[in-house]
Amino acid sequence: MEPRESWAALAAGGVAGVCVDLILFPLDTVKTRLQSPQGFRKAGGFHGIYAGVPSTAIGSFPNAAAFFITYENVKSMLHHGSTSYLTPATHMVAACLGEVVACLVRVPSEVVKQRAQVSPSSSTLRILSHTLYHEGIQGLYRGYKSTVLREIPFSLVQFPLWESLKAGSSNASGNVLAALGGIWRTQGLSGLFAGVVPRMAAISLGGFIFLGTYEKTRQLLL
Repeated sequence: MEPRESWAALAAGGVAGVCVDLILFPLDTVKTRLQSPQGFRKAGGFHGIYAGVPSTAIGSFPNAAAFFITYENVKSMLHHGSTSYLTPATHMVAACLGEVVACLVRVPSEVVKQRAQVSPSSSTLRILSHTLYHEGIQGLYRGYKSTVLREIPFSLVQFPLWESLKAGSSNASGNVLAALGGIWRTQGLSGLFAGVVPRMAAISLGGFIFLGTYEKTRQLLL
């Protein structure tokens, strides 16, 4: 993989991560508070809907950049000498390794963000300091294994599908935005937002923004 391509993957991944996390942050806050043991209202309700956003803003760029620089480099290395029918497996392996690396950045950011979301009266810096003082660095990596195990199955499906859309869609011409636009035109909103559950809607919208922004930014940089 050429240095220019690596830098493009790094920058495009970071930009995509920041965009999707900041746009969907209020929805993520509501979801976190709905899942809180203390209940939605006691966890803050709709008050301070951007509580914890500094942690997300700081962690989004390196998190997504780490994923895509790993994904693109592993994919590039595994593609050499591999047959076409092994291409989906190559994307799966690259995505898995990307998630393992990205979670080294994502998990500490998620821990601080989620604690801030259910304690809107506390600042992000105060929560970070409190966690480090009482739990040490391992407190920031609480749930690392479960997060990796949660993200990998999703990536196993998402990235081979994304690569297939780029390579196989006659309308896409290598552009995932055009491929998703084709789905919009032929299937409407239901084609992009399969299901009405908020979680599914968030995943669909997040994937659209994340991968679309990454692909567009990477094309501009190359």
